[in-house]
Amino acid sequence: MNEKLIVVARIHTDFPEKFGIPRQSGLVPSVRGEIHFEGEFRNPDAVRGIEEYSHLWLLWGFSKARKDIINLTVAPPRLGGKERKGIFATRSPFRPNSIGLSSVRLEEVRYEKNGEPVLVVSGADMLDGTPIYDIKPYLPYTDAHPEAEGSFGEAHKEDGITVIFPEELKRGLPKEVQQAVFEVLSQDPRAAYNKKPDYIYGMNYAGYDIRFVVADGVLLVKEVVDTHSSGWKRVK
Repeated sequence: MNEKLIVVARIHTDFPEKFGIPRQSGLVPSVRGEIHFEGEFRNPDAVRGIEEYSHLWLLWGFSKARKDIINLTVAPPRLGGKERKGIFATRSPFRPNSIGLSSVRLEEVRYEKNGEPVLVVSGADMLDGTPIYDIKPYLPYTDAHPEAEGSFGEAHKEDGITVIFPEELKRGLPKEVQQAVFEVLSQDPRAAYNKKPDYIYGMNYAGYDIRFVVADGVLLVKEVVDTHSSGWKRVK
């Protein structure tokens, strides 16, 4: 039995770093990604008929979240990092096989000049360059379970924060990026158990360093810096 996983594609997103990535797929609809196939899967035959589906399942690899030792219990950030749950009762990225599962909306099937297919998706929660092991259609008649119970995840589904993004700073971003940045910030990208008062955070998104502070439950954007500008340094 061959247990080796094949990378069929890689997704390209505006997240070069883990900080700021939505904690679940679909939480930030404005975040888009492009799936570019590799090797023999660059053939349009591999995606024939995929445009007949509105959503897809992506099976992918936690390429930047690996540990030599996997614990049987983890402390989910949504529980303040203090209460422990079983590894299989959480969506911790530190898993026995480092495999992630995301549901995304298929926005477009594009074909390059050489005929290679590219899938444009929204609601992605993955780092730029993440390897994808498989893509499957989402079937609403069997995959959707409105009556399902969601444990502590359900209790925190409305978690978020008020965002103040001054217009003069927002104009420093391309229009197609502004809404996505606002939605990502509204999810509060800070770790739930490590929220420092009067600390300047920096979120790298789409080539911009979005710097903000949080006070009294309000996130205020203080600066937008082009990461390609001379002398740019990340916030420590």
